[in-house]
Amino acid sequence: MSHAVHALRAARLARSVKPFLARGSRAARCPDCRLAASHCLCAWKPQVSARSGVCLVMHDVEALKPSNTGWLIADVVADTSAFGWSRTEVDSALPALLEDDQWQPYLVFPGEYAEPERVVSRVEVPAGKRPLFILLDATWTQARKMFRKSPYLDGLPVLSLQPEALSRYRLRRSKRDDHLCTAEVAALCLELAGDESAADALNAYLDVFSQHYLASKAPHAVDLGDALHERLKPFL
Repeated sequence: MSHAVHALRAARLARSVKPFLARGSRAARCPDCRLAASHCLCAWKPQVSARSGVCLVMHDVEALKPSNTGWLIADVVADTSAFGWSRTEVDSALPALLEDDQWQPYLVFPGEYAEPERVVSRVEVPAGKRPLFILLDATWTQARKMFRKSPYLDGLPVLSLQPEALSRYRLRRSKRDDHLCTAEVAALCLELAGDESAADALNAYLDVFSQHYLASKAPHAVDLGDALHERLKPFL
């Protein structure tokens, strides 16, 4: 296992002055998928390609949470970057990525919080470029603060999504059902960009991840032959 969220998690742990204790922290966890070893997800990681890239800007402890779904995005989309967010400090690699000529960046956020002239609803990428979706990975309250206090994002187009379905994410419930988790947002972006296979794989992977995670807390066994796993199998 080696991807951007994994690296960010390791860096965050290295500078911690005390252990991060998530719910169920006493359980023996797989170091790669973060789930209880008895419900390991590693054999179900999709193998798909995507033209799009994803840039995760993650609030302080998001990378440490076993329920975080940015990790799933990095499992599916090879070109996923991850940066910890700070109001006062910015990793120089982040603005460098946003200025890289190969990418057309989109900051994904509700359009009602941005100036109207910045808001777009379609992904239209100039020839020779690829879409890069910047996702603020945090609670809704934290994400709004990040949106307001990240000046290096101010000049980017804001991609405002209009999801037709309510969130399926069951691990950390928002107060509003129409608030999607980070992986659901990424899947919608991939679909808009024409990466339908990666979008379908990520949605199927999220459902199986959620099932394994909740089953490990019960605890009870998971039926590896059920409809959710069958939907994921074509992407393995």
